[in-house]
Amino acid sequence: MKVYLSFDFEGVAGIVDWAQCREGTAAYDIGCALTLGEVNAAIEGAVRGGATEVVVNDSHGQMRNLNPADLSHNATYISGRHKPLYMMEGLDGSFDVLFLVGYHGSISGESSTLSHTYNPEVFSAARLGGVEVGESGINALVADHFGVPIGLVTGDEATIRETAPFAAEATTVVTKQSITRFAATNVHPHLAREQIRANAREAVRRARDGELRLPQLDRPVRLELDVQTADMAEVGSWVKGAERVGTRTIAIESDDALATFRSFVAVNYITRQAGGR
Repeated sequence: MKVYLSFDFEGVAGIVDWAQCREGTAAYDIGCALTLGEVNAAIEGAVRGGATEVVVNDSHGQMRNLNPADLSHNATYISGRHKPLYMMEGLDGSFDVLFLVGYHGSISGESSTLSHTYNPEVFSAARLGGVEVGESGINALVADHFGVPIGLVTGDEATIRETAPFAAEATTVVTKQSITRFAATNVHPHLAREQIRANAREAVRRARDGELRLPQLDRPVRLELDVQTADMAEVGSWVKGAERVGTRTIAIESDDALATFRSFVAVNYITRQAGGR
């Protein structure tokens, strides 16, 4: 059994402020330690469930947040910020199950701690098949393409709800109840890790027994992106496969889910220029 784990920071128990997510502060060191605890719990649970290989993709910020030597069970670590498949780099059809650890809610959804959708300076909303989604829904495009079901989702309650349409049989761990975008009632980290460990083990069992369905996506796949300014929409339309369909809206449509995702990644990169950086 081969497990792919994509992790973020904002959905981890105890993380409620950008300072815990950005390099160069004591708060960031705490954020790294909290995140490492949940990632290792997921690895340990997966191995207890029968996983023979775990690949971990660092999907946060500069994507170099953990010391590879601290990962449990000699897990493979994908790091670095220029990756063609971004938060899904390294995923392919050889994997049996996908874990989303420490994920957060979308920028356009209910109050969710540190919510955003990839780049909050650019994207104000994303819709997949007309349904508002966050990063988990966008990343489900890659899972769908490679035929890998989502087996574990961890984060606040808003994240779990947003991911449910793409991971109906996944095990889930609510690590915090969001109060506002910058406050939450957090599960104690030790308890969160216990729950993640148990649910990761169960996720591997479900994958082994064929109990997990792939993300349910209609064809053609249509991803709509609302951006902050008309300039961003214009620049985004320069990407192959992207079309400006409104003053501040870009649409990407294709029968190929991976092609849709690749175009999105390109839009994500190029629109930063319209924002002045």
